[in-house]
Amino acid sequence: MFEQNRTLDRTPDSRQPHDRLSPWSADAARPDTAPATCYTRGVFLTFLGATGTVTGSRTLVEPEPVDGGAGGRLLVDCGMFQGPRDVRSRNWDPFPLDPSTLTCVILTHAHLDHCGFVPALVREGFDGPVYCSPNTAALVPIILRDSARLQEEDTAWARKKGFSRHADPQPLYGSEDAERAITMLRPVEFGDAFTPVPGLTARLEVSGHILGSSTVTLTDESRQRTVVFSGDLGRGNHPLLDPPTPPCAADAVVLESTYGNRDHGDVDAEIDEMAAVITRTLKRGGTVVIPAFAVDRTEVLLQALRRLQDQQRIPVAPIHADSPMALAALRVYLDAIRNEDPELTSAVIAHGTDAIDLPNLHEATTPEQSMALDGGGARIIVSASGMGSGGRVTHHLKALLPDRDNCVLLVGYQAVGTPGRMLLDGAHEIKIHGEYVPVRAEIAEIEAFSVHADADELLAWLTSCGPLPTQVFINHGEPEASAALAERIRRELDIAAVVPDVGERVRV
Repeated sequence: MFEQNRTLDRTPDSRQPHDRLSPWSADAARPDTAPATCYTRGVFLTFLGATGTVTGSRTLVEPEPVDGGAGGRLLVDCGMFQGPRDVRSRNWDPFPLDPSTLTCVILTHAHLDHCGFVPALVREGFDGPVYCSPNTAALVPIILRDSARLQEEDTAWARKKGFSRHADPQPLYGSEDAERAITMLRPVEFGDAFTPVPGLTARLEVSGHILGSSTVTLTDESRQRTVVFSGDLGRGNHPLLDPPTPPCAADAVVLESTYGNRDHGDVDAEIDEMAAVITRTLKRGGTVVIPAFAVDRTEVLLQALRRLQDQQRIPVAPIHADSPMALAALRVYLDAIRNEDPELTSAVIAHGTDAIDLPNLHEATTPEQSMALDGGGARIIVSASGMGSGGRVTHHLKALLPDRDNCVLLVGYQAVGTPGRMLLDGAHEIKIHGEYVPVRAEIAEIEAFSVHADADELLAWLTSCGPLPTQVFINHGEPEASAALAERIRRELDIAAVVPDVGERVRV
């Protein structure tokens, strides 16, 4: 059985609207100070991130020691908050426990909203291992180094131009912090059991979201209780990766809800629309700008562009991959294909590296090469970040949005408050680098490249291996998506489905 404590460990006004969410007050019981007599024995989960938003995934797991043995505490994911300012500001809130008391971190995958806060944790005293799959261990260094570099560059730019609200803006963390975090990575093969903290056995399985992405199964051996974390779940039709592994029998599941209130459209129809958008833009001499997540989305896009060119459904034009991080990740994917990695589909392995390595692909490796692309012309630019909220793509948007010949093609989830979401919602101008930029370019959206499971796929994964869990905790979604998925689970499966509050602590 599972019991909840939906009031303990919250600030008195935690139900009130607030911009900077910090779940602990001076008087509130913290995980490292709460007396053991408050609870019966069990495993406690505290939701520190990805509550009410699709970013900042962080869940604290604490098995209570048995017979006076050593305790431990771990984080499943340690991601950055992204999106509008009031969400991003949570990155700067005091961490709700002393990072030096954490035994370890387990990462589900290498996206910034799941791994990007690790260097900040290291900066504050965390020095334990960071467990993840081998491919995640290959991708995380790329993500963290790029994140640190961008923060340092953006901070210097803001300081120079004076558009920061702070007199002396500082990055959340720097390159030295990222390098220290990278040394803590500990690869674990899929399916291998390991012991992250005393009393818990852990196992990673394929989640099919990006290369290396995993679900996390934690089992309390003494009490025979199992919790499964979905991480970000992929889809059954990912063009490069095998589908997610069904979950084992679990007592509780922590389930993402990015697309918890909608289903993806027909993929073939959307690819047709993509071909039409690209063709008409190139024919009028315009540039197609595709904001794309550097890891996986770029590779999926390149495969689709290769296929459309080979089928003569779009004109052959220069394709520019303009993201140092994306180019580094591309090499990891190419190595995986060469090594016939078991995460990849048999079709991709059969095609070899030609599946994503186009003959007309140009790599923009220097700032000068990137800036040269802003002159316009019939070309395709694939550049990070995927929501237009940072990186080189912001410069392309600033230069190319005012021209009606150009097109911005949005191919992934756009969080509320990001430039991508503003464009999707019909903004007439957006603010970039402190300046308002008029939006005259064509804006198009294609959801065919989403690598997040939709509502039907989330439910199918949850029910793919019985018996059903006693309880499901819904995280990693906008409030409407999380609430809709929780209600659907209650209605169709007749089990408890809870959308936790930030800082909420529950017992398994």
